Amino acid sequence: MTTRDEVVARLTALGAPFEIGLEDVLGHDLEVFSHRERSVGELLRRSLEFGDREYLVTPRLRLTFAEHLSRVAALATALRDRYGVQPGDRVAICAANSPEWVMVFWATTALGAVTVGMNAMGAAPELAHALDLTEPAVVIADDPRRRVLGESEVPLLAIEDDVPRLIEEFRGADLPEVKVAEDDPAVIFFTSGTTGRPKGATHSHRNVVAAVWFHLLNDAVAAELGHPQTDRRYLLVTPLFHIAALHNLAVVRMAVGDTAVIHEGKFDIDRVLRLIEQERVTNWGAVPTMLSRLVEADLSAYDLSSLRTISVGSAPSSPSLKQRLREALPAAGQSLGTTYGLTESSTAATLATAAELAADPETVGRPVPTQQVQVRDADGNPVADGVEGEIHLRGVHMMLGYWRDPGATMEAHTDDGWFRTGDLGSMRDGQLRIASRRSDLIIRGGENVYPAEVEAQLVTHPSVRECIVLGVPDADFGQAVSAVVVVDPDGACSEEELREFLRERLARYKVPTRWRVTTEELPRNATGKVNRRQVVLP
Repeated sequence: MTTRDEVVARLTALGAPFEIGLEDVLGHDLEVFSHRERSVGELLRRSLEFGDREYLVTPRLRLTFAEHLSRVAALATALRDRYGVQPGDRVAICAANSPEWVMVFWATTALGAVTVGMNAMGAAPELAHALDLTEPAVVIADDPRRRVLGESEVPLLAIEDDVPRLIEEFRGADLPEVKVAEDDPAVIFFTSGTTGRPKGATHSHRNVVAAVWFHLLNDAVAAELGHPQTDRRYLLVTPLFHIAALHNLAVVRMAVGDTAVIHEGKFDIDRVLRLIEQERVTNWGAVPTMLSRLVEADLSAYDLSSLRTISVGSAPSSPSLKQRLREALPAAGQSLGTTYGLTESSTAATLATAAELAADPETVGRPVPTQQVQVRDADGNPVADGVEGEIHLRGVHMMLGYWRDPGATMEAHTDDGWFRTGDLGSMRDGQLRIASRRSDLIIRGGENVYPAEVEAQLVTHPSVRECIVLGVPDADFGQAVSAVVVVDPDGACSEEELREFLRERLARYKVPTRWRVTTEELPRNATGKVNRRQVVLP
């Protein structure tokens, strides 16, 4: 029986469609796909071959690839001729998900300008910081965000009104011809800010195209193994100002001719499931919080038979959640895989197939082609198999650096071009396991406590909906382990019960000594990660 690794080796060999070779990339010899596009704009131009297929769909708007390209050409011309946007300029988007968001992105990159994806959940100071840092030539925002932004010294366009008006005014214009270099910046996305002030992770055209080719190779491998990926309709519900939705969904659908079904508005599990039912969605990439809502819903009220594949990412998910998902949706759940990546990596750094995840629920998989993964000790030396250390990444997926922050960029990279993730993990037989964020590590009386380990045990309690474990100052031990636990409203669950529950599963020093048991949901940022700074501690 042909294995996945054998297929990958054949498809990436010399002369093969996905041939991988070595090239000098910004001073480092890195693996690259030899037959790749050299800019994001090339993907856009080639989309015309998909013609009347649907590209972007919402309950209010349906756009084919041909109509989308026509609108993008008009909008790009308007940005250039009316607002003077030139190659290298920034165009900031501050809005909730919509087809217009996607069109502004394509129009911006078609001009050789840089899309700044602002956090639509950000408060006024955070948005002001993003604008001060990137100095956009134009800001395009929806009504709620315009009210937060207030007065602007640069043109502030309404995504609901001005974008459609400009498209209509410049309809029929040709897509501008602009030359860009592969390593020119294309996108600036902001780090989540859970460990400090948000930084602008800057992705080049090379980075975005590399993310696309990761998915193209996966599709080709699936086809070779007898599972051709055809007639797909992807649910787009995670924020477009993050790599999961833009680089790895909207852009990839452009490259392969698939449909992106966009959920507009605040996440609501009933509306999302109705959308899956009505639009016959086949694929859904979700964050754990969304999937928790799914497994808690009465799925008998919906026709979800079209759903073939579910993937989980953007935040750690427990083995128990994955198992509940497999039970709730046996067909789609059996295809459940996972990845490890971060904003700085543009796409997945590792991939665990459904079979690998079923065999080892703790794995996040193997390094993807053209991506290197190492685990290193505090002195920067690679560690042995099974030994824990800091995860380092290197490859063509990795960002150019942090926008206008050379100090942070240098601090995040080694001299030989490896990116320090700040995450702790280990490699075992070629597969990566994540222990915890370095910044989350609790040192109690000289013993290391990893919150992810404690949280993974807590969520197996039948009354626990979600939880977070943090370190708090302690005069005796240096740090104490504290837990905020969200329990079912109708379930009686005490602090003592949870403590005894953990004592049976963990070393005593790992069991929290300070507790807050509540029915209120934990505060989260736009990617679904818990905003640790807003958690009310016990």
